[in-house]
Amino acid sequence: MVEQEERRMQLVSFQLGEEHYGINIMSVDGIVRVEETRPIPNAPSYVEGIFNLRGEIIPIINLHKRFHLKRAELSEEDELLSGFIIIDIKGMKLGIIIDKVSRVVTVDLNKMQPPPQMLSGIGAEYIQGVFNRDDGYLIMLDILRLFDPKELQQLEYINE
Repeated sequence: MVEQEERRMQLVSFQLGEEHYGINIMSVDGIVRVEETRPIPNAPSYVEGIFNLRGEIIPIINLHKRFHLKRAELSEEDELLSGFIIIDIKGMKLGIIIDKVSRVVTVDLNKMQPPPQMLSGIGAEYIQGVFNRDDGYLIMLDILRLFDPKELQQLEYINE
């Protein structure tokens, strides 16, 4: 029997509502503590506002509003781990509000399972796969599918 070669990937893992998610570390530009955002008139309801990061204006997306998720109930200590994950989608930077950043985890892509249809929260079409872990499971998001091209264009317009 030929052993399947391990295909490893690093994910930045975080909590959003009750679930734990991961994003390919290569798409993550940084993690920022919660800062003030400036609201934008006439923006989609899930756009929390814009945020100035070292002179760069970044739209902040609230996935709780986008996918009707409850915020996680966190201890004061865990509150310190909430903030924004800055992601890069084809050269455009967006901030995603997270409840709590966890850690960088290495996963074996051969062990990725397809998303179950009954997953609560974020729809299966936005999920690349699921990894079983000792403490539950980790849902790998497909950031290219999270926002359709029209939405990205709208967000880019906010950026200007």
